[in-house]
Amino acid sequence: MAVPNFSNLDQSTLQAYRASILHFNADPAHHADAYEWHEDGLLVIADGKVAAAGDYVQLSAQLKTSLQTELKIQDFRGKIIMPGFIDSHVHYPQTDMIASPAPGLLPWLEKYTFPTERKFSDPAHASDVAHFFVDELLRCGTTTAMVFCTVNPVSVDAFFTESEARNLRMIAGKVMMNRNCPDFLQDTAEGGIRESEDLLKKWHNRGRQLYAITPRFAPTSCNAQLQLAGELAAAYPDVYLQTHAAENTDEVAWVKSLFPDARSYMDVYDKYGMLRPRSMYAHCVWLDDSDRRRMAETQSAISICPTSNLFLGSGLFDFEAADAAQVPLSLATDVGGGTSFSMLQTMNEAYKVARMGNTYLPALRMFYLATLGGARSLQLEGTIGNFATGAEADFIVLDPQSTPLLARRTERTESLEELLFALALLGDDRAIAATYAAGKLVHSRDGARL
Repeated sequence: MAVPNFSNLDQSTLQAYRASILHFNADPAHHADAYEWHEDGLLVIADGKVAAAGDYVQLSAQLKTSLQTELKIQDFRGKIIMPGFIDSHVHYPQTDMIASPAPGLLPWLEKYTFPTERKFSDPAHASDVAHFFVDELLRCGTTTAMVFCTVNPVSVDAFFTESEARNLRMIAGKVMMNRNCPDFLQDTAEGGIRESEDLLKKWHNRGRQLYAITPRFAPTSCNAQLQLAGELAAAYPDVYLQTHAAENTDEVAWVKSLFPDARSYMDVYDKYGMLRPRSMYAHCVWLDDSDRRRMAETQSAISICPTSNLFLGSGLFDFEAADAAQVPLSLATDVGGGTSFSMLQTMNEAYKVARMGNTYLPALRMFYLATLGGARSLQLEGTIGNFATGAEADFIVLDPQSTPLLARRTERTESLEELLFALALLGDDRAIAATYAAGKLVHSRDGARL
């Protein structure tokens, strides 16, 4: 590790945190030297960005020789500091309908989702839900999320206003749908695109906010709307695109009936130029090898949503096939189809989904997918997702002793893999002792002033 010269930094903004330090530089499934682990480590922040992360003895000595005054070090020994979690697919308007019963995806949309989203024409309601939603993300250690709003532009403004106030790195967009949905949630092909462009001009790259063009899924957009969405994405290549794909067999059959000339569900999006870097496709349970190859060729990413897929009975994600095609992968809660805001609980379910598909998912891989894997899928490596010098200082403090059972299990672990596995399988929001965004404390489990 190259030791930095801390004297060149703005010393008035320096912060230092002592704990075990973990972050990734590659995918553990494909690289033997994919992570850095410092059992006694130090994270140094300057002006909201990472200045250094490494061995405590080495870095603390450099701090003493570089600085004119002694820097107070926040002591989190016994805990783990790692990058904040990245949730690559979640619906903030569905917060209030999480854990709603239904026999499948399509009836669940009709009975719960659409009526719930109708309420977001009210700015006060949208702001109230956005505030709670962001609180819940931070309580669970999620510092970046890729978020669906509703068809109403008010919902987008409410979400970004809340995120901007806390200086979070968030991605969100207005849902577009102009058919096969209730009249009260319909836009038009041209109107949906116009509103989306107005919103992206207002919010994209405003502070830490990023915009995503958001057709809900192929069945709720006509050919013209999909065509215009692809054209808008081409006009703004640094803007994101998010939608759903191949989640459920009934949905796949529906898409086939609506787009009979398409080779597959994913081919519908490809036809309209929507497979591209910075595109995120949630679920992708029912893809074929041609779909996966095309996604890899275009650097289109998959957001794996295990708790939602199990809850709605949609199917089991095929990790082996996705890895063979080298498709960019990340993890997501998919609230409210997903049943927890916690990325630790999401890892728990991802592990079981993989096992049911005869794939073994190590804990190191799961934590990679929830951090650097998400950043890479979003084309944000170097900005978030690890402790590379200059990256934004979004990080969490994990507490292996947060519950009696976790404490008892983790004091008996004999390797980093065992320790992380226990956190993934037994942990939840209680394991998040603190959450920081751009170097600022934004959540404290113990109630410290924010």
